[in-house]
Amino acid sequence: MDEVIIKSDVLCVGGGIAGLMAAIRAAELGANVVIAEKANILRSGSAGLGCDHFRVYIPEFHGKDIEPVVEEVWHSQVGWTRTKEFIRKWMERSFDIVKLWDSWGIPMKYEGRWEFSGHAFPGRPFTTLKYSGQNQKAILTKEAKKRGVKIINRVMMSELLFRDGLIGAIGVDTREDKLLIFLSKSIVLSTGGCVRLYPSPTPGWMFNRADSPSTTGDGRAMAYRAGAELSNMEIPMRWAGPKYFARCGKATWVGVIKDPNGKPVGPFLKKPDRRYGDAIADVYKSLFEDYTRSGKGPLYMDCRGISNDDYKYMMYWMKHEGNTAIVNHLIEEGIDIRKNPVEFMTYEMTTRGGILYNEKAETSLKGLYAAGDEYFGGVSCAATFGWIAGENSANYSKKKDISEIKNFKDEIKEKKAFLEDIKNRKHGSSWQEVNIALNQIMFDYAGSIRYENLLNAGLNQLQRLKEKTHKTIIAKNPHELMRCLEVLNLLDIAEVIFLAVIERKETRDKFFRLDFPFQNPLLDGKRLVCKLKHNRPSFEWRKIDT
Repeated sequence: MDEVIIKSDVLCVGGGIAGLMAAIRAAELGANVVIAEKANILRSGSAGLGCDHFRVYIPEFHGKDIEPVVEEVWHSQVGWTRTKEFIRKWMERSFDIVKLWDSWGIPMKYEGRWEFSGHAFPGRPFTTLKYSGQNQKAILTKEAKKRGVKIINRVMMSELLFRDGLIGAIGVDTREDKLLIFLSKSIVLSTGGCVRLYPSPTPGWMFNRADSPSTTGDGRAMAYRAGAELSNMEIPMRWAGPKYFARCGKATWVGVIKDPNGKPVGPFLKKPDRRYGDAIADVYKSLFEDYTRSGKGPLYMDCRGISNDDYKYMMYWMKHEGNTAIVNHLIEEGIDIRKNPVEFMTYEMTTRGGILYNEKAETSLKGLYAAGDEYFGGVSCAATFGWIAGENSANYSKKKDISEIKNFKDEIKEKKAFLEDIKNRKHGSSWQEVNIALNQIMFDYAGSIRYENLLNAGLNQLQRLKEKTHKTIIAKNPHELMRCLEVLNLLDIAEVIFLAVIERKETRDKFFRLDFPFQNPLLDGKRLVCKLKHNRPSFEWRKIDT
């Protein structure tokens, strides 16, 4: 593999919302910035096709007191694993991002006003702004280029290099036989969530996912191997949407979730209301599974009775949420949601946790920042903390020197030899075979049914699969090598999840253990932190306010 050396003050790993915002801000502050993106930055990541919700505090809408909004976000499905200081910083800076985006050409108002709807409960503060995000990635890419950010598409980042304050990273070109060696003063990790751990709603179609199937936990896997701390890896995250058609956007539907007899299953809405949507699936994640198992299902999103104006409103936001595929499918099949309820289901499980970073976007490693690298807070959190990460990484870089390649000679040689071995194998397992085996293990042993004996058996299966994969996985070209590296990252994350689930001996919120069906008060206000120590995972319970 040919070696290419790339130097920068700030390296942004991942060109999603967080990575682009970090790059823009760091470049504004005078840093030489490089973005390394696995796909094409114009449409990459889970926000690549759009989004229509942005969590924000707007004084002219909410009033001068920010605290009710902070409380609402902190108590919501996205807030409880974070400190209030983190939530407050997010809300304080969020309106600045909204105004910036609007000035850059991302429409943040609807018909000239701030439009709040969805992900809200009757009588409680609205926190999610509706905005027209269909072309946000193209617009943010343009802003990054204006500021001189260098964008390198089609590079799979594989390993972080951290030693005695020296910083670097290794990437693989996904089209040509090249090894890219990045030497930088600081790094921002912004690689999105962790998809493809569990089976899709249609296991025969591995990439039928609610979020981008290319977001495979690469940032957190690299951070973990480099010695950074991960947090909340045991906390599950689930989505809901149309049966077999995995797409986000449940809160964009103007309807009520009902049983086969037409009875609403939640207490929040009795008839469609476009300001609220039906929040029952936000608070009751296993709703659809439980109704099926109890014989009371299936359940339906029922939009019957909505006005033509509400229908147009919903279709407008569906487009900006990136759900044009669903809209087109309904049209092609002649399905009118004003007359036909649509069956909904629970989508695959993944982890809500990720790299542990504070309100300054700092991780536990000096010079390493993170934003958007977990399923927390959506586009708004990614954009806001991406901006903050850009500020702080640029300022940090002003005091540092760029590393020299000789400092990482041994690590590069070892990684290169491993990659060459994968490419040169004549026989072995494809990345698809390994990914499917991983999906099966996660579903069977660490799915919605969890208890220690089952988890230990699954961990044993997983570790056998991981050991075998390192010896046998094979890539016939650079694209397959990228997929192999994704699967190896998923295996590392899966092992942490198994161990973290075993460590949390309680049932809390959306985390359920059959052998510990109670909430342990000794764990109130604590998070489970994991890091590698002496090449072994180590866990620590830590107060959330520290």
